[in-house]
Amino acid sequence: MKKIHYWFLAVALTLSTTSCEDYLERYPLEGPADQSYFANASELELAVNGCYKGMNFHPTDNMPTQLLLDDCTDLGWDRNNSTLQQIGKGSHDSNNGFSKSVWDNSYKIIGRCNFILDNMGKLDGKMDAMLQARYRAETRFVRAYMYHYMIELFGGVPLVTKTIGLSESQVPKSTKEECVTFIMSELDAAAKDLPVSYSGINVGRATKGAALATKARTALYNEKWADAATAAKAVMDLNYHKLHTNYGQLFSYAGQTSNEIIFALQYLKTSTVIHATPQNFLSRNAQGASNKVPGQVLVDAYECTDGLTIDKSPLYNPKDPFKNRDPRLDFTVAVPGSNYFNFKFETHKDSVKTINYTTNTRVDNQDAIHAFATYTGYCWRKYTDMTDKDDRSNSELNISLIRYAEVLLTYAEAKIEANQIDQSVYDAINLVRQRPSVNMPAIKTGKTQAELRSIIRKERKYELTNEGFRLMDIRRWKLADKLLAGNFLGRIPKGLLTTAPIIDANGTPDYSAVPNRADMRVVEVRIFKADRDYLWPIPYIETVTNKALTQNPGY
Repeated sequence: MKKIHYWFLAVALTLSTTSCEDYLERYPLEGPADQSYFANASELELAVNGCYKGMNFHPTDNMPTQLLLDDCTDLGWDRNNSTLQQIGKGSHDSNNGFSKSVWDNSYKIIGRCNFILDNMGKLDGKMDAMLQARYRAETRFVRAYMYHYMIELFGGVPLVTKTIGLSESQVPKSTKEECVTFIMSELDAAAKDLPVSYSGINVGRATKGAALATKARTALYNEKWADAATAAKAVMDLNYHKLHTNYGQLFSYAGQTSNEIIFALQYLKTSTVIHATPQNFLSRNAQGASNKVPGQVLVDAYECTDGLTIDKSPLYNPKDPFKNRDPRLDFTVAVPGSNYFNFKFETHKDSVKTINYTTNTRVDNQDAIHAFATYTGYCWRKYTDMTDKDDRSNSELNISLIRYAEVLLTYAEAKIEANQIDQSVYDAINLVRQRPSVNMPAIKTGKTQAELRSIIRKERKYELTNEGFRLMDIRRWKLADKLLAGNFLGRIPKGLLTTAPIIDANGTPDYSAVPNRADMRVVEVRIFKADRDYLWPIPYIETVTNKALTQNPGY
């Protein structure tokens, strides 16, 4: 266990107020022994901080998991010939490196949480009892949060809730239902001892709202409608979190202190806790790599400003397709003709020159002529901030994991699926649709359950795209086999669609009746095996070393 203890020391010192000199005076260089850990509150704080640090996990391209998951869905694509791309196109197997890294890191964090919970009792009566209870609650939250992700990606997993030795390492799967019960119970317990908010250096730690919101999400994903609605309502009743007026600002430095953000990954350059999201998202003119990009089906899903889909709205003009659209489209995606990092963003292949707004001059348009310019014709705008323009691989912009908007949509969907439709459902949806910077038309009362189901599914796409929710959504809605098989499409390289595609009840475009559909760029041909791909594979090495662990079907 000495190696684990030394890890706590190495990764957590930067987040602690305890000085390095004081800590190193207490213990030998090889690290403290099990018998002495924890000896004081400062050591406990270091260990808990280390668990938070572990959540800032980057499976590929120095990007957090949550900003990569949409590339495994119908909405996004990873250009790199990577193990992430393999999952997106359905060519992965049980040796897939991306899914293995997520599995490995999750259990590392869970193991650290277990060690803290097993050993923090040594401090009973030796530190402030309320602070000790808070640290326990924070640790239980982190562990539950990691299990919540694990079960949605892999299904039932080994539910390890204490530190185990080699002789105990043959652990079978618990069922997903057993895991859900554990997660929700842990989050209830954590919420009791977590504060509503923090101040000063503690901002960013787990709160009561974070625990309740994660419980609501877990319940929603597992069709526990009453539990989901109740937990989401509990967050609403805290009367602390509210929607940020400027939607786009939420994903920039200017918005990262908004109390719409309930929980976020914390980044800080001075602690070398950084990510390379801008480098991967940005256009070629902005000196990015454009290797994580949105597709045409996402762009065409957004409604017009009258609240109608593009196949029904008189405001939609195929010759000017990005005009009169839900403002969240432009806040989320860099579309042709827009200002993107002080360049006119244009991906028509004949547009060999574009405008540099900084110098007000015409320059070579790398987004049209570069061999590795965005293959779809679009780039992500979320989580790109001009502050990172000259240091694109070292961003310290926090990444939101839980926002109040999600809580409102969770509450609405749970009530809709329980067929308990009342004014509160419309209020929750319309709060999200009508924040001042979005201001989409309100959903009128009198809708059927089926109509509201369609509305909430589309609303989750408009609001939460590129935040890591889509994969879980299309799996639980049993749509993944329909949406993840076939061609992943980009824009027509030298033109536009002549007519709007038909948009179905889930907000998915159908291009079969568009006259020039054959001109769209086929970025990738994907397969999806319905009897296999609703779950990721358990890493092969895990099933070899743990004989009690059975592989997921089809792998």
